[in-house]
Amino acid sequence: MNRAATRKTASALLPQTENDSILQEAMDVLQTEGAALIKLAQRLDRDFCRAVQLLTECRGTVILTGIGKAGLIAQKIAATLSSTGTRSLFLHPVEAVHGDLGFMRQGDTLLALSNSGETEELLRLLPFVNSLDIPIIAITARKESSLAFAAEVVVTLGQQTEVGPHGLAPSTSTTSMLGLGDALALVTARRRGFKPEQFATWHPGGSLGLKFKTVRDLMRVGSRVRIASEEQSVRVVLATSHIDGRRTGAIILIDTQGFLTGIFTDSDLARLLETRHESQLDAPIKNVMTHNPVTVTGDLLISDAVELLSTRKLSELPVIDAQQRPIGMLDITDVISLLPAGNQSVTVDGSAKAA
Repeated sequence: MNRAATRKTASALLPQTENDSILQEAMDVLQTEGAALIKLAQRLDRDFCRAVQLLTECRGTVILTGIGKAGLIAQKIAATLSSTGTRSLFLHPVEAVHGDLGFMRQGDTLLALSNSGETEELLRLLPFVNSLDIPIIAITARKESSLAFAAEVVVTLGQQTEVGPHGLAPSTSTTSMLGLGDALALVTARRRGFKPEQFATWHPGGSLGLKFKTVRDLMRVGSRVRIASEEQSVRVVLATSHIDGRRTGAIILIDTQGFLTGIFTDSDLARLLETRHESQLDAPIKNVMTHNPVTVTGDLLISDAVELLSTRKLSELPVIDAQQRPIGMLDITDVISLLPAGNQSVTVDGSAKAA
């Protein structure tokens, strides 16, 4: 029995009333946490603005710290700050008092998370931080706490009602911390003038990084692109335009000066054969090529090129320089993972035809 069948069988074993109970409980969790975020958004005040100002003006490192679940949220906020242009590191409160405090310097800013504001391991750091004249931003439930008293800026979460069995496990409080951390990081990024190009630099891996590459980074060049003279016959072009590696479905055609004049695709060849125009195989290919095809430059973002491939239903995009000379080819098979859902089977030719 495969996994899908196993899951279906397991689901069928639960009575409908129990399924309803499970779903209702899950909805209660999400709705309670969602309501807490809305309430938190409504209570933001100048303290949040002062926290953003400190983060924006930080010329050193923004250091995040917290213990337990709050520490895990602090790590995520540190990662978000780093990826959006604000240098940031996580400092574990226990490791800090065993030597890791050494990397803190004047010019840094400490962002400390504790719902109670009384976390013992965290409070032990504060005298050292104050001795370095490092400003402290506290994210905590209330201003009447030891952490809040030691901080320069306090952004309060307010009274939180934890969800789940007995309301004991940090849930609503950590969701609120995470949401507030995202708000701090993203507002700070905007104030620092963070640009998509920087995001691309710091996210080179995965599909996210791929979206911010340029056409030049992914286009096929050299012996991987089929280029031929528009004066040659279709038969000669097809017989002589071999390439290395994976084959692309289009041939770029140029005039005597090397300027791009058109492309000839697999679909163009299929139409010749389907309409019984085999005689055209020995005529100049310019007679049957796709004139004035859609082209792009090497500096165009891949995300924009993918949008063009998708909306115009193209399979190939010739890449040209400022003088209209071909320098490469972007093939849909090289970026198919970035196509919107439902458009990943596009296989039509590279002419500018409406969908």
